[in-house]
Amino acid sequence: MLKTLAAAVLVATAAFAGPAMAEYPERPVNYIIAFNPGGESDVAARLQQPYWEKITGKPLVIQYQAGAGGAQAWSKLNSMEGDGYTIMGTNLPHTILQPLEKDVGYETDDLVHVNFFHYTPDAIFVPADSQFKTLQDLIDYAKKNPGMVTFSGSGSNSSNHLAQQRFDELAGVKTTYIPFSGTGPAMTAVLGKQVTAGFNYSTSAVNAGDKVRMLAVSSDERMSNFSDTPTFKELGFDLVGGAYRGIGVPKSTPEDIRKAISDIVTKINQDPKFIKQMEDAGFVLTDIPYSEMKAFMDERKAFYTDIAKKMGIAKR
Repeated sequence: MLKTLAAAVLVATAAFAGPAMAEYPERPVNYIIAFNPGGESDVAARLQQPYWEKITGKPLVIQYQAGAGGAQAWSKLNSMEGDGYTIMGTNLPHTILQPLEKDVGYETDDLVHVNFFHYTPDAIFVPADSQFKTLQDLIDYAKKNPGMVTFSGSGSNSSNHLAQQRFDELAGVKTTYIPFSGTGPAMTAVLGKQVTAGFNYSTSAVNAGDKVRMLAVSSDERMSNFSDTPTFKELGFDLVGGAYRGIGVPKSTPEDIRKAISDIVTKINQDPKFIKQMEDAGFVLTDIPYSEMKAFMDERKAFYTDIAKKMGIAKR
C-alpha cells in the first residue's frame, strides 16, 4: 500500500513540475521572424534550422509576422504561450530605439531575450567605379562639400542610421542620410548611383559582389571573407557594431526553458560548419547567453539611448 502511495506521489509531482530542461523540446518549436522572408533575420534562421533539428531531434518551424519594422510581432510576444514552443527573432537597436521614439505596443524591458548569436556590421559601400578609392578620399570630399555626400541606409533609426550619425561625429563631417525600406532598396540606390555611397550591412557585399567597393567595416577585426577591407577601428574611428539578432521568448516562459533555448543556440554557434556558413554570408557570430543578458542589455540600452538623444529621436 505504501509503495503504491509513494508511486502515486512521484507521478503527481512529475505532472506538476512542468517541462524539465532534459525533456525540452518534446515537439516542434515555432520560430517567428518579425520581418519578411529573405532578409538577414530570415537567412540566419534558415541557417540555424538544420542544426537545431540535429541537436534536439525536433523540427524548428519558421514563420513570419512582419510589420511596423518588427514592432507588430514584438508587441504580441508576451501574449503568446510561454511553454518554450514559441520563440521569436529579436533585433537591436530596433527594440531599444522604437519604444524611445513612440508608443509601439511594447517597452524595451518587456522583451525577454535569451541569446544574441550574431550581428551584421555596418559598412560603407560605393560603386566599384566610384572616384572614392578609400575612406579618406570620401572624408576629404565630405569636408570640402558639407551635406553633399549622401548615404542610403536600411530605414530611419536603424543601425545604419546610427552608424552614419556616429561617423559624422567621429570624422568631423556633415553627410546626408537617406532612409530606404530595407537593405535591398538601399543597395539598389548605391548601384544606380542615386546616392554617393551606402551605409549598409556587411552582408550586402556578398550579394553585390564586385559591383561595389567596401571602404570600411564596423567589425572589431577584419572579416575573414573581406580581408582586404579595413575596419573603422584600424583607420582611427571608434566605430564597432551593427544590427544584433537574437531570440526572445514570452515573459511567462520558465527559467529552465529560457536557459535550455540559450544553450541550444550557443551549441549551434559552436559548430564549425555553421560558423563557416555564417561568415561566408557576411555575419559575425557573437555568443551572449541568457546568463549574461542583463549586463549586455544594460550596456546596450545606455549606449543607444545616448545616441538617440543626440539624434533627437528619444521623445518619450
